[in-house]
Parts: sequence; C-alpha cells; structure tokens
Amino acid sequence: MPVTPPDLSIIIVSWNVRDRLRACLASLPLDAAWVETIVVDAASADGTPAMVRAEFPTVQLIASAVNLGYSRGNNLGLARARGRYALILNPDTELDGQALASMTSYLNANPTVGVLGPLLLLPDQSIQASRRRFPTLVTAIFESTWLQWLAPRRVLARYYVADQPAGQIAEVDWLVGAALMVRREVWQQVGVLDENYFMYSEELDWQRRIKAAGWKIVYFPQAQVRHFEAQSSAQVPAATHIRFNTSKVRYFRKYHGALAGEFLRWYLLGHFAVQLGLEWFKGALGHQRELRRERVATYRAVLRSRLRG
Repeated sequence: MPVTPPDLSIIIVSWNVRDRLRACLASLPLDAAWVETIVVDAASADGTPAMVRAEFPTVQLIASAVNLGYSRGNNLGLARARGRYALILNPDTELDGQALASMTSYLNANPTVGVLGPLLLLPDQSIQASRRRFPTLVTAIFESTWLQWLAPRRVLARYYVADQPAGQIAEVDWLVGAALMVRREVWQQVGVLDENYFMYSEELDWQRRIKAAGWKIVYFPQAQVRHFEAQSSAQVPAATHIRFNTSKVRYFRKYHGALAGEFLRWYLLGHFAVQLGLEWFKGALGHQRELRRERVATYRAVLRSRLRG
C-alpha cells in the first residue's frame, strides 16, 4: 500500500541548544499523521543528536558532522520533506495550541499565498517585530547598528510595518525567519535558500525571490509562536557579528549593486572601528575591564574579516 505523505513537514536546524530544542519538540504534535518533523543538527557538541534519538524517536534526525549553516541545513530538510507545506522553524521556539492547524487551513483557503508567518511572542510576552518591508540603503545605515536610535522615525517605522496593527492579517514584503510556513510549489518554482548566506538575510533573500515570482507573503497573527531568540548566536559573538553584517552586505550587493554593497561594507567596518576605540578607551580607564577586553577582541575579529563573504 502506498504511504500517504503528510500535509506538513516541520524543519528545524539546531546547533548547541539541546534544552531549547527539547522544549520546541515537546510543543509539536509529533504523533499526528499529518505532520512529519525533521531535525538537522549542525554538529552540536552538547548531546543534541543523542537527546533527539532517545526522547523523540518519531523525529527524523539528520546529524551533520560539520556546522552547515542555516541555509544549507534547511535545504537538507527541504530535500527530505514530503509535505505539501514546510514549516521552517527555529529551535528556540515553542508553538501555541492550534498554530499549525490554523496556518495550514489559511494556506488551504488562500492558494496565492506562498509564505505565511505567525505572530512571534518574546519571553516577556511582548510582540516581536517580525513584519518587514524590503530594506533600502538608508534603512541599512541605521537598522541594527549603533546609530539605530538616531534614525528618522519614519525610516524604521516604515521598515518594521509599524503603520499597521500587530493583530491584523496583512500582506508584507517579508517576515522574520523564526517560523515560516512555505508552500511546496513555491520552493519548487523559486528554488531553495541561497547557500551563499551562512546565516542571516537568507530568509529576506528567499522571500524577495518568492514575491518577485508573484506569490504573496502574509503575516498571520491568529497563530502564535513563542520565540526565545538568539540562543545559538549568543554563544559566538564575534562570528555572529561577522555573519550578520557580511550577509547584510551580500544582500545589498546582490539586489542594489556592487557600489551599494561596497559603501555599506566600509560604512559598517567604520562603525566597528569606532566601537573598538571606545571600548579600548573605557577599558584603559578601568571601567569593567574584562567586558571591554571581550568586546575589543570581538570587534578586532570583525575588522580582520573585512566583512567579505
């Protein structure tokens, strides 16, 4: 007898967050016939693969011997997935109640929607800003830099879609990639995640291609997901800064041209040089010297990388 494929494939790429992954998996309907769950472990050193095998035997585990990065890891999961839909899910999330059922029902009823994202709740129950418009170079100058607080209010308000209620279903340009439900036809038509991004900006790049192909990207707050963000990246601050900013430069080079990419690269390097100087000066004055040493080492690593990806 042929095996009926599941409706939904849940794909989780995990690196050294065993306990958070355990909580994430416990929040999923692992025994439901309409769902399959695939964990791609990126060479964790904390016993994650053993935990998954012992405690969640129905989960399909792909245990990589190397850290593949977010894009390659999810692409491995997409290659294994059998569902009509795939949920790209971070391991530092927990799903509420009927989130999966309501999201799949919405996609069933709206065939022009290619990507659906839930409302994300932070640990303090505040709403994470997860809706976005495509960034401009002006956005990039301020967003996630030390000058963000100086940004003209309209620049980041527009970028974060702050002009629309957080409780309203809305079509957007792109959504934060902590939990994205994607229609199979989408990745078959557009392709999978660009593996030139090790991590960060890959979901932006993907959704830009998806939207350009005519699919809708929809924010769906009727489904809620708790997000304990940055659990993996906080373990490696220098690598995180390098990957985040290198990916940002790569995106702008790809979609705004080489000149925009180079301008942004040097602009960001200048920021890190200034911050390195400030941290060194504070340390020389005796202010939290251990913290200052750590930050100086981090910023030196970023400058040595030259943000070339």
